Amino acid sequence: MAVYAIGDVQGCDDELGQLLNELDFSPSRDTLWLVGDLVNRGPRSLEVLRRVKALGSAAISVLGNHDLHLLALMLSTHEPIKSKDTLQSILSAPDRDELIYWLRHRPMLHHDAKLGYTMIHAGLPPQWDLAKARACASELEAVLRDEKQCRELFANMYGDKPERWSDDLRGMARLRFITNCLTRLRFCRADGTLELKYKGEVKDAPGHLLPWFQVPDRRSREARIVFGHWSALGYYDADNVLGIDTGCVWGEKLCAVRLDQSVRQKPVFVPCSSSGLKPGQE
Repeated sequence: MAVYAIGDVQGCDDELGQLLNELDFSPSRDTLWLVGDLVNRGPRSLEVLRRVKALGSAAISVLGNHDLHLLALMLSTHEPIKSKDTLQSILSAPDRDELIYWLRHRPMLHHDAKLGYTMIHAGLPPQWDLAKARACASELEAVLRDEKQCRELFANMYGDKPERWSDDLRGMARLRFITNCLTRLRFCRADGTLELKYKGEVKDAPGHLLPWFQVPDRRSREARIVFGHWSALGYYDADNVLGIDTGCVWGEKLCAVRLDQSVRQKPVFVPCSSSGLKPGQE
């Protein structure tokens, strides 16, 4: 049985199908890990959701920021359709409610102790060890699975504050911080506060910013973490993290990496030409 991690699909269903063919993937034998952002910006978000849902337990997908945006469009009157969104096919689909229910019940974090990997969409703040990260993800998952609490969350989710973790955080401030880390984080300042504005390449970042996985004394540094979200970073295998968002939706490629072998095989890529987005616009 093979376990493959796949980067941000974002509605690129043709390329996802091609990648699965390249891997000779069989749902009766193999498992997919998907790092989130199944939908949006690409041309076939509805087909991606249907494909991944149909795989049942053979596919494990965490939620990304675009997935949460879709949920917010459905469950909150505060979230408008954006000009670059490509979600209308889902919003008008006959199986829309079933798909939305399924999406709400995806995890925010997936940990496999036997395999020795943890999957998230974006990042972890330096104050969290793996146990804290799993506990915080579970808090958010519980809210998403309760329809009343879920609606309240989406009415209050957006914003960049608070910037720093405290165990004393409560209510929506706590949930917003957890959401921002797991679905939006790329950079932190050296003092451990979040920086959510800058989205570009590491080499062009302001000098006071560090990738979240390079902050000194990061408490999750012993955990092997697979993540996506950061197309400007591209494929990244260092610092005990594996970044696999390789920019499929803006015309680059979709990436798969096998996780269940002691020696890393080369990643498998399929080329994409789904849109003209630029890195950092995700």
